[in-house]
Amino acid sequence: MSKTNEIEDSSAPLIEHLAELRTRLIHSVLAFVVGMIICFSFGSAILDFLLVPIENTMRSLGNDNPVMQYTAPQEYFFTLIRISMVGGFALAFPVIGYQLWRFVAPGLYKNERGAFLPFLVASPALFLLGAAFAHLVVVPLAMTFFLGFADLPSFMAAMMSGEEGAVESSGIEIVFNGKVNESLDITLKMIIAFGLCFQLPVLLTLMGKAGLASSRGLKATRKYAVVAILLVAALVTPPDVTTQLILFVVVYGLYEISIFLVAYVERQKDAAARKEGIIGEDESLFDIDDDDDEEGADDAMAQEFFQDDDDEKDDLK
Repeated sequence: MSKTNEIEDSSAPLIEHLAELRTRLIHSVLAFVVGMIICFSFGSAILDFLLVPIENTMRSLGNDNPVMQYTAPQEYFFTLIRISMVGGFALAFPVIGYQLWRFVAPGLYKNERGAFLPFLVASPALFLLGAAFAHLVVVPLAMTFFLGFADLPSFMAAMMSGEEGAVESSGIEIVFNGKVNESLDITLKMIIAFGLCFQLPVLLTLMGKAGLASSRGLKATRKYAVVAILLVAALVTPPDVTTQLILFVVVYGLYEISIFLVAYVERQKDAAARKEGIIGEDESLFDIDDDDDEEGADDAMAQEFFQDDDDEKDDLK
């Protein structure tokens, strides 16, 4: 066979994959557009729902008629567009995930499909859980901190005067006139940040399945994980200790859950290796000892096990 024919034969599968990818992308984009249109149709109701935390906070601080404003003619329209984009992606994610699955699944074996499918279901569920936690717990705390801090001078004046009623002041009265887009910006950032942080178990467990992370390694890097989580909490939350502490506790708890899940994956791999006779009943592919010889032996056994698995796949092909 000439070199030209070899190039043509090798390019044919690539063209087929690109055509398949284009089809999947078109379906995903169409689903996103449809979801965006649906969310835009109910944009006002979704906006009211997202502004519930700040509304409740303003009422708790004595404002019986909370009002939000916009200062540019196009501001409200583009606020609804932002809501529609985030909501449209959320509605279209099952379709997008399904299209991704259809594109990847033909290259996987039956056991690999069964291992990957639960993560495809768990990822949106955990994102929704994180978003709900942010909207119901974190955003109200953030709004209470910001608005309560602004209301602190009048509160302290009332405490010092000993009077229960309003206190007259000769200074300038500072009143909160909230803008729709700026208030919504805080809420959306919190929802997205917590939704992504709740993906930590999925990410680390997938890395454990791919052999890129181990339970022993995750345990050894706990102190670095604590520092990283504290930095993330400081960046994505308001500058109050309560909110930052809540994010730290939640994400660190997810980190510990991830260690448990990765250890479970390792036990499954050990069971498969014992069934194949690669290791003994009391041995593990993932034990790492201080002695260099034993470490080398473990690495050799692990390499042999994964090589046998690759050979088995080649035979099936």
